[in-house]
Amino acid sequence: MSRESGAFNNNVPVGANMSTRLSALMMVSLMVLTPLSGCFGSDDDPSRVSATDLLISGDIGGGVWSTIILSAKSDLSVYIPYFIQDPGSLRAQNGTVLEISAGDEVTVSWLLPPRNSDVVILVGESGRSNWPTRAANESWTEWAANMTHSGAVEVAMNGDDGGIWPWLNHSENDGGEVSLRWLTSIRPQRADLNMDEGVDASDGWIDGRSVYEWVQFITDETPDPTDLADGAIGYLDRWIGNGNPAYEDAILYFEGVLNGFGLRTEVHRFQAGTLWAVNICGYKDGTAFPDEWLVFGGHFDIAPYATPTSLLPGLEQTGYGTRTGAYDNTAGSAMVLTTAGALSQFDARRTMVFCLWSSEEEGLWGSSAFADSLPQGVIVSNYLNLDMAGINYPGNYALSVYLGPDGSGAEIDQPGMYHLAEWIGSDALNLSSQIENGRIEWENGGEAPLWGNQYNDTVAIYESPTARSDHQSFQDIGVATLGWNGVVDGYPCYHKTCDQLETMEGYMDTETATGEANLVHSWDIVTWWAVFAFLHMDQRPVPNEL
Repeated sequence: MSRESGAFNNNVPVGANMSTRLSALMMVSLMVLTPLSGCFGSDDDPSRVSATDLLISGDIGGGVWSTIILSAKSDLSVYIPYFIQDPGSLRAQNGTVLEISAGDEVTVSWLLPPRNSDVVILVGESGRSNWPTRAANESWTEWAANMTHSGAVEVAMNGDDGGIWPWLNHSENDGGEVSLRWLTSIRPQRADLNMDEGVDASDGWIDGRSVYEWVQFITDETPDPTDLADGAIGYLDRWIGNGNPAYEDAILYFEGVLNGFGLRTEVHRFQAGTLWAVNICGYKDGTAFPDEWLVFGGHFDIAPYATPTSLLPGLEQTGYGTRTGAYDNTAGSAMVLTTAGALSQFDARRTMVFCLWSSEEEGLWGSSAFADSLPQGVIVSNYLNLDMAGINYPGNYALSVYLGPDGSGAEIDQPGMYHLAEWIGSDALNLSSQIENGRIEWENGGEAPLWGNQYNDTVAIYESPTARSDHQSFQDIGVATLGWNGVVDGYPCYHKTCDQLETMEGYMDTETATGEANLVHSWDIVTWWAVFAFLHMDQRPVPNEL
């Protein structure tokens, strides 16, 4: 089905029931809204522009591209600290300052945070060039409450051909006091779901419920006698191997999905030892830098049966190998498909590449073959990895946000990537306190406990010294990477036949929410994090700082 949100269209043909959305009903009209306003500083300066001089009309919703109209009662400057669509380049950019004269109006298409309903707009005097901004590890709400100048930006020339509205660069001067205009957004929700099914993360430009339904469909073990590949409705038994019909059946299906998004889809086959390995990649050429590739990836292969007990009822957990691979790595594959469906519908500066890797379980064969055989003149600007996310926060486990390459455990070698991960997580995802808990746990124990122990309210951002997934292939060619995962070694169904969706739900069940709802929210958090990272990296790639 297709879903349209503001300026961008998301076409996601999910192989599961996707009922009618109620996006329009859940939008909040601002025509007669009287929002909270306040000042960053004292109120005794009569020359400072009031936040109430900025008038706002239109629709506002979290996690959707929506359109508002800004007008002014006096000449003023407005700092919008969210993604907007430039009317000249039609590309997304983060953070924009607009000049609005008294009586004039400006139409803005913007993407508000999907998991934080507090929206702030900074208002200052006309012609203002320097502005305060929040720290990476705090939300705008926390910044305003503490009344501290955490950082600063300055107006800079738009870096896009055809771009009209200015970009922002780091500055040492915050320009002094500003007025704050506060709004409250409401995220749209599906009408056919309830809280136990994760309804509050069920709609938007992307959403965790769609990821859940991808996983549900792909891992569906309902018998299908007409399916000669795996005998089931889903796409099971995705083991690399010559002559494995289920492997080829999955390749054909995923190729069709990416084609359905309008991507240029290529199936890359290569010899790996005595086996044929396969990557499925969807491409959309960049409009400004087509030879710079921004790559999303997750492996679609699952751990093959290696011990006979894997196939014996009652003894499955004693053997190596799985059939559905719900967690490892149908979850990551579903998130790649979800991001591809959303991001394929607009023009990016850099070439977008969405890949489902083969043979990760055999030693990163698929991703390494891709990274080692780039076309002449092509570079990968950044890589985002999606592998085994789901059994983590908001369940009783840690969500790991890992980055690299890592040169030393003694210091942060990739401060730019670390800053970006914190910036997105603290405000758009409303996770600043969870990130602080994760920082403490990382400092106390490093990575290993995060992969196995139980934690409450913990999201850890760190440079990973352990490379057990496809991000290593890109780090090996000098690319800065970002990825997400939850429990790994602490998951008893790791590479076992019990790695099923229902098992994941059991592990994610808490006193306050069902396992299904928590899974939906987990995948909502991770997928949104990846999409926001993509938008930032498309505007400004994050360099490898080693």
